[in-house]
Amino acid sequence: MAVDLWIGQLSKVGWTESDGDILIALTADVQPDGLLGFTSYWRAVYTVRAWRSGHFKKIVVSGGYMGMNRSLASVFAEYLIRSGVPADVIVLEERSASTHENAIFTTQLLRNVPGKKVLLTSDLHILRATKAFLHEGLDVTPRTFPDVSKAASNPLNRFNLMIALAIETLKLGYYYIRGWI
Repeated sequence: MAVDLWIGQLSKVGWTESDGDILIALTADVQPDGLLGFTSYWRAVYTVRAWRSGHFKKIVVSGGYMGMNRSLASVFAEYLIRSGVPADVIVLEERSASTHENAIFTTQLLRNVPGKKVLLTSDLHILRATKAFLHEGLDVTPRTFPDVSKAASNPLNRFNLMIALAIETLKLGYYYIRGWI
């Protein structure tokens, strides 16, 4: 119950299936062998689903260098391409190492690009990410998916989810103190 209330507060920007012209997908993690990590995997799955809805013209994948002459954005893009997204619609932002930097560098890429921009990330991350992008001056519409709220249905996950929610709440506070949101 507490998890549901807490995630409700962190995702209070709203649950949407927003469509637009440009979908911005934020990466998260990678496995030691260079494959997508759990969080990035689900973000990629929902990016493919959003693409298949047929409304987006471009996808910007934001995520920085991870070693081995590759970026997390490029690994994420490989998944998208293997899932049927045409390579020519994917734009990579490969300098960021945090949500704050995702917002800065993606805004630099898209500031003068016309069209509605939709930001896709998980329910846990959507509030901080949306606020960071808006703070940088990029008008984005949130498009979230149930990550933590889905996992919360299993009582065995609740302790770890409480820790994840506490960390995200601390990050929100840190971003606020730094003036990033």
